Amino acid sequence: MSTSRAERTLNPRRAELLDRLRDLFLAEGFAHFTLDDLAARLHCSKSTLYTLAGSKEQLAVRVVAHYFKNATEDIERRTEAAADAREKVRAYLDAAAEALEPASREFINDMGANLATRATYEANARAAADRLRGFIAEGVQQGVFREVHAGFVGEMVGRTIAGIQRGEIGERTGLSDAAAFAALSQFLLGGLAQDEKSDSDAVEEK
Repeated sequence: MSTSRAERTLNPRRAELLDRLRDLFLAEGFAHFTLDDLAARLHCSKSTLYTLAGSKEQLAVRVVAHYFKNATEDIERRTEAAADAREKVRAYLDAAAEALEPASREFINDMGANLATRATYEANARAAADRLRGFIAEGVQQGVFREVHAGFVGEMVGRTIAGIQRGEIGERTGLSDAAAFAALSQFLLGGLAQDEKSDSDAVEEK
């Protein structure tokens, strides 16, 4: 996955350390760790961790941002390969589900409890809503989706994505995050699909 300019300036050892921190946080969360704990788990010194961020709080923010940035880049790459707006919506939601799959409930809960990291994932949910809103508008223009208010649908999808990320959907429905995204994809694409009967009737009327 490509990295930001700030991450490109890291030497390979520190870049690898940032990836390992991401994987550790995804698996176990981060609120309960001290910098001493992290240094011991990653077999590095605290001074090495300080090259990534000036405090544990800043380190959590950086690692969470790193996770979402890499996930977003992967989602965008997969979406670019889609043939039309319908496939873009499907690819986007499928990739989003896969990106969230390694995220433990501890990680999700810690993100929600921390104001700085919560701001990051809420911004991510808003960006996802904007992208899907654009795909929906594109699909209406292409004729693969029926006429809908793209802004309203995008807002609805954005709130659902935020609910999945916060764990609320899973708690209320018993669905895993991946299953929730699959259900959202099915619901959204089914609701946006052109009415084939109406289309054939329109042809006959002509």
